[in-house]
Amino acid sequence: MVLVRILVLSLFHMSLTGSQPTQRSQQASSPPHPAGEQSSLGTTNLSFPWSRLRLPRYIIPLHYHLLLHPNLTSLSFTGSVQIQIDVQNNTNWVVLHSKGLQISKATIVDQNLAHLSGQVLPVLHNPSHEQIGIFSPRVLSSGQKYFLYIEFGAELADGFYGFYRSNYRTSTGETRTLASTHFEPTSARMAFPCFDEPSFKANFSIRIRRSPEYISLSNMPVIKTVEINDGLLEDQFDASVKMSTYLVAFVICDFKSISATTSSGVQVSIYAAPEKWLQTSYALEVAVKMLDFYEDYFNIRYPLPKQDLIAIPDFQSGAMENWGLTTYRETSLLFDPLTSSISDKLWVTMVIGHELAHQWFGNLVTMEWWNDIWLNEGFARYMEYISVEATYPDLKVEEYLLHTCFSAVGHDSLNSSRPISSPAENPTQIKQMFDTVSYDKGACVLHMLRHFLTDDVFQRGIVRYLRKYSYRNAHNQDLWDSLANTCSEEDFISGKHCYSRSQASKNAYLFAGEHLDLTAMMNTWTLQKGIPLVTVTRKGPRLLLRQDRFLRTVLPSDTLWSTLQQGFLWHIPLTYKTDASNTIHRHLMTTHTDSIHIGEEVSWVKVNTDMTGYYVVHYEDGGWDEMAKLLRENHTALSYKDRTHLIHNAFQLVTAGHLPLNQGLDLIGYLQLETHNVPLLKGLGYLEAFYRMIEKRNEFDVTSSLGMYILRFFRAVIDEQTWSDRGSVSERRLRSEVLSLACYLDDPPCLEKAHQSFKDWLQSNGTLNLPTDVAETVFAVGAQDDHGWASLLHTYNISLSAAEKSKILFALTRSRDTNKLHRLLELGLEGKVIRSQDLSTLILMVARNPQGHHLAWNFVKKNWDTLVQKFQLGSFCIRNIIIGTTGQFSSPEELTEVQLFFESIKEQASQLRATQVALDNVQKNVRWFERNLENLRSWLNKQMK
Repeated sequence: MVLVRILVLSLFHMSLTGSQPTQRSQQASSPPHPAGEQSSLGTTNLSFPWSRLRLPRYIIPLHYHLLLHPNLTSLSFTGSVQIQIDVQNNTNWVVLHSKGLQISKATIVDQNLAHLSGQVLPVLHNPSHEQIGIFSPRVLSSGQKYFLYIEFGAELADGFYGFYRSNYRTSTGETRTLASTHFEPTSARMAFPCFDEPSFKANFSIRIRRSPEYISLSNMPVIKTVEINDGLLEDQFDASVKMSTYLVAFVICDFKSISATTSSGVQVSIYAAPEKWLQTSYALEVAVKMLDFYEDYFNIRYPLPKQDLIAIPDFQSGAMENWGLTTYRETSLLFDPLTSSISDKLWVTMVIGHELAHQWFGNLVTMEWWNDIWLNEGFARYMEYISVEATYPDLKVEEYLLHTCFSAVGHDSLNSSRPISSPAENPTQIKQMFDTVSYDKGACVLHMLRHFLTDDVFQRGIVRYLRKYSYRNAHNQDLWDSLANTCSEEDFISGKHCYSRSQASKNAYLFAGEHLDLTAMMNTWTLQKGIPLVTVTRKGPRLLLRQDRFLRTVLPSDTLWSTLQQGFLWHIPLTYKTDASNTIHRHLMTTHTDSIHIGEEVSWVKVNTDMTGYYVVHYEDGGWDEMAKLLRENHTALSYKDRTHLIHNAFQLVTAGHLPLNQGLDLIGYLQLETHNVPLLKGLGYLEAFYRMIEKRNEFDVTSSLGMYILRFFRAVIDEQTWSDRGSVSERRLRSEVLSLACYLDDPPCLEKAHQSFKDWLQSNGTLNLPTDVAETVFAVGAQDDHGWASLLHTYNISLSAAEKSKILFALTRSRDTNKLHRLLELGLEGKVIRSQDLSTLILMVARNPQGHHLAWNFVKKNWDTLVQKFQLGSFCIRNIIIGTTGQFSSPEELTEVQLFFESIKEQASQLRATQVALDNVQKNVRWFERNLENLRSWLNKQMK
């Protein structure tokens, strides 16, 4: 699953659902009660037989035969499921998941289809655990197989989980309805009763009934369509491969598609609303290329005959990897050359790369339980970069991997972070596992491991992992064992697996003169939270090293420091370069202190080459002055990644209290010489982040001085930008960022050009297509007057391009009129003009506007219950709302206000990790201001003289 791209607040910001009403089956029911408590059931005295959140292991599902009949007029559905089960202990009970379903009938038959009971079986409900228990008066015998048959019905869900309704509006104003599914992590139980845990893999045979004006799609191709009665059609889909319930999918809609075939014969189709059908061709090209690439890279054929990709109008996340039927937000799949920017193109390419990687990582081999969801998401996030680099090298995707790791560092350097592999039991805890740690840190740790083991060893290891655990479930340890397995090529080809624990020592890689225990090393990265800080000091010919836990919320001088450092130790694969040679040197650091011989003749050393390692580096005793001197005098001695890494590390260390702000600012003084856009944007990004936070504190003199400094310092870069779509991907990205900031800082030439472009666009009545890279900036300037704002809102309402709507929505939130901002928030809450799926992003964009800063926060507080109902408590939307609206608070008063609100929702806040992240962020910002505001003021005064 891909999370939605949201507004990142740069330096400073880097379930229990509403209880279901008790469902009562017609034959038997049980009111909610604590597990184990006796509950009378009519004349019988049955109590719910199971007290745990996870299902018992003594019944294993083998094959589901599922029939569904959705009614898109009444917005409800009925269905039946026959589950073949394998009983492994004698029992009278079958316990499985169901949430919000009306169960009308339950029976059990043996393998000969003989009923075990002459009557319909009692069904008990435990809503707090989202489970039902079905009682069989006759014992189900160990070693036998049975068929469990259940009939059920429900409303199509209002929201983004389970089997839910969606709609779109045609250009003539007609509203069309569709029904779609999103089951990950725990919502298959909202569509049909099932064993809704990833380790209960089974085959699925699905039938869907529909009216002739619709089509139905599922994981597998339709093998037969039959007419039932009154023109009703039933699509019968081929039986699926063995898979987890969260990957089951079906969609009933009236969409159109285009198709092509991969080199191995897989049919790929892209589906979208009929009027958006022309925006599907780029996705088709990407999907075919990606499937070909992955089949080659993983050396395993894609196991299904088809792969459908469909753009769903209402979709909370970015995309979902359902096997054979991947579902997407429209912005994640559709590409319109007239309105989509180069960033939009890269996003679509990466999301498709992510979801298709999941067809192997996640679908073919699945984590045993949600505590290891990073095995799915970290790998898919990392494979985005490997696949796009191989298939679309012109997109320069490697320039973005650094930012993924910077994002992970930002989160991981707060005390509220968590280990990559963390306990998660209930649905709220499970949803929260889909976060920066699983995705971004997971990807960056894999990047470090790949560079450490070499590309070839890494690739062979993951192929071995995928082959060995195909159609099964795996743990962290299984991955480390596969990577540390040094089978011969002959063993590898024959499918043998020569690894055993007794062979560990001889299979370990010889690295830096030592045997490597890969498990011990990787456990330090996955089983403990946080990120190491490696402090480097030159002493004659030696480099002295010390590792600590890197924290941006606690200073070394604080009394808490030593407590928060206890027990943390990483096995760090260090890399470094010096001026003495082009060699990348390697060293495995497994102790708190260490040293390396580098020689007397070395004048500089740069640790963590190209930031392939996941750790922060601090150069003590004048080391940062050396780095600043190197950048000023010969910055090309370092790669663009190393230069970007130095800028990032310096300002992280400023926040953490290890480096004075003026040293960080002096370091980026060299940027006037910089010719590569990535370090240029990184330095500019930090200055912009400081500006955006300070302007919210009404420090007018500092805000004004900093704005003038940025415009003066980057004058040459701003002036060389053209208002076009010409140039490389990197140049186009720079253009978007630089012109957006210049106009935001009221740069007269920028405003003049944007005003003229907007005027031309208005006069053309929407027929003029603005250059896509600057359209957002033009719209944002145009939105500042009443007529421009109203015209943009009208265009937003009728546009058929999700990319254009996204740019316009951003521009609308740039208004300085708080009444307009408030109206946008109300429209988002209503969900008609601005869809509910865009509400969390809208709130964040309003919060970033100085005029909307507290407006957004007050809106969240006022509408908290509604927001939780819309998005579910543990969802990433709720997390983004909490962290995003508070992310630039920086005063003690604001910190108190946030604490008081979290106290008022204590029961919910205690279940959310995001509340602690938000508090950590605000405390960090408060301390940043206390330490750095006056330093910044005096530094700017010197620069402006």
